[in-house]
Amino acid sequence: MLANTAWIKPGKVAWDWWNDNNIYGVNFKSGMNTETYKYYADFASAYGLEYIILDEGWSKATTDLLAPNPQLDIEGLVKYAATKNVGVILWALWKPLDQNMEAILDQYLKWGVKGVKVDFMARADQYMVNFYERAAQETAKRKLLLDLHGAYKPVGLNREYPNVINYEGVKGMENNKWEETITPVHNTTLPFTRMVAGPMDYTPGAMLNSNKDEFHVSMTSPMSRGTRAHQTSMYVLYDSPLQMLCDNPSNYLREPVYTHYIARFPTVWDKTIALEGKISEYAVVARKNGNNWYIGGMTNWDARGFDIPLTFLDGKKYKIEILQDGINVGKHAADYQIISKEVAAGEILHIDMAAGGGYAAILTPIG
Repeated sequence: MLANTAWIKPGKVAWDWWNDNNIYGVNFKSGMNTETYKYYADFASAYGLEYIILDEGWSKATTDLLAPNPQLDIEGLVKYAATKNVGVILWALWKPLDQNMEAILDQYLKWGVKGVKVDFMARADQYMVNFYERAAQETAKRKLLLDLHGAYKPVGLNREYPNVINYEGVKGMENNKWEETITPVHNTTLPFTRMVAGPMDYTPGAMLNSNKDEFHVSMTSPMSRGTRAHQTSMYVLYDSPLQMLCDNPSNYLREPVYTHYIARFPTVWDKTIALEGKISEYAVVARKNGNNWYIGGMTNWDARGFDIPLTFLDGKKYKIEILQDGINVGKHAADYQIISKEVAAGEILHIDMAAGGGYAAILTPIG
């Protein structure tokens, strides 16, 4: 068990791979270059996101993890991001890391990065299990976070090494780039199955949303199935200490009200209460962080409503800021509405969710 864990900082991440670095409205060519990632760092800083990830393509080759590609000044970018209070996490293919782990991690430490996202393990034999533990040990020695992508589900390593801050082990958002299987039915199954095992790097945050018959596959401008509020609910329902805002920063910057809203969700929790749930159909959860409560709800392709007694609140009054499916969501899946009011313990909160929809709420004590 690690004696000192104060340096392990959970947080939200501006992520590049899902959105294919497809930023726009800028005066430079977007891609795997320093200008693009300064843009990511500026976006992350503006919305209080703790990290950016440089995914596959930042290095000279996927098998050469010691040298950045010629268009990237890694050391300069890390220093620039640090002035914005944003940390940098680097992607790494597992086998080259395995073959030269200490030298690679020493270099990352020298550059000043905050963590490593290791990918494409895709097996669970004894050699790979040992690799997981060695990577956890070596990153912990250097006070680096470890995000295990392309990984099997959590089995307890993160209890011994809490710097292992996230695992994939799930068919998540990225699959929308090439197939049609990531549906609201799938999403309402995960809280009862994969998420039971521990942290889950589903990577939510899609800004292009679709109703049941509108979805299409795209590698460069991917979309999600279900409504915008369905996506928002994942910031409460899905446990992910290193939580992604997966979409294009340019898309987020066009919708500052929405982006400020999702940026307020914490990524770790003091208390969780299951309110409603039926596997593959719906889930509604309340979570507490500090003095604030958060509610997330999602449904499959069936619209539904719930009356939730707010018995978990204390005697204070709370301001509740609700993000729910908009009145025109049946025609435009990204339609949402934000409503603010006061509530207190014992009151009934009515939740309506459209087909493929969702619900989110932030409750802050008054006075």
